[in-house]
This record gives sequence, C-alpha cells and structure tokens, in this order.
Amino acid sequence: MQYEHGELLGAAKEYIALMKESGLGYFRIKNDKFEIELGEKHPEGMMPPPPPPMPFPVQAGMQFQGLPPQPGQAAAAACEPKSGKTVTSPIVGTFYAAPSPEKPPFVSVGRQVSKGDVLFIIESMKLMNEVISEYDGTVAEIFAEDGDTVEFGQPIMRIE
Repeated sequence: MQYEHGELLGAAKEYIALMKESGLGYFRIKNDKFEIELGEKHPEGMMPPPPPPMPFPVQAGMQFQGLPPQPGQAAAAACEPKSGKTVTSPIVGTFYAAPSPEKPPFVSVGRQVSKGDVLFIIESMKLMNEVISEYDGTVAEIFAEDGDTVEFGQPIMRIE
C-alpha cells in the first residue's frame, strides 16, 4: 500500500505544532496507514524528569506582607489577635523551633526578643534558613509546631 507524501508531511506538521504548544519532547503515533515518531526517545519510553525548581534566596528577617492567606490558614488568621506583629514564613518548608533536636528552642512564649534575634528555622530544599526578628518585644503566641510543614506567608508567631 502506497501513502501520499503530502498526507505524511501534513500529519507530521500538525503533530509538531501540538508538541510545541504542549511542551512535549517526544511523540509517537501509529495507525493503520503510517507511524510517526518525533523528538528524542528516552529509555523505556519515559521522559526525563523535569529540572529541579530554582532555590528561592531567603534573606534573614525577610517578611512578606499584603498577600492573602493560603487555604488552611484562615483558621489560624481568624484566631489571631489584632495586637502585636505577626511573623510569617518567608518560604514553603519545614518549621524548626530549635537549631537541633537536642537543643532548646530559639524562643518560647513569654520570652523577650530583640531585633536581629533568630526566631526559628525553615528548612527548604535541604537548606536551613534562619528567620530573624525584625521587632523588639515579647513572644505572645507560636502557631506552628516543631516539624510542621509551613506555607509561604503562613503566620508562625506573634510578637507584642
């Protein structure tokens, strides 16, 4: 059975356009008339894993304000009193209250803190990011538990 060159060329062009639109790196189609294979074939027909996300540089004491709370944070925000300053998580990661499991927490409720004191650590992508206080005051509440996964902008503690 003979196939027309124009038929194959038209189908290939259509599939190339679909690959570009969708970001596919490999495409194979077979029907009763022809078989088209486009792009780089990977072992076992699998696509390579996507590149890892770029790390977000976090400066000590960075605070983000003006963003709406993430889903699941509404309860913590609703319970939060209006007085004092709220310290939020600058990145997504794991909250740690202490520098290591054997050491005491950086701060606790009722403790005086000064601008520049380490409040807690957020681990993200195997990097330990110390969060520094931008305020002088007393720790009034701590909303996160040691080892909790926290979201960007999530309230972590309140300083009065």
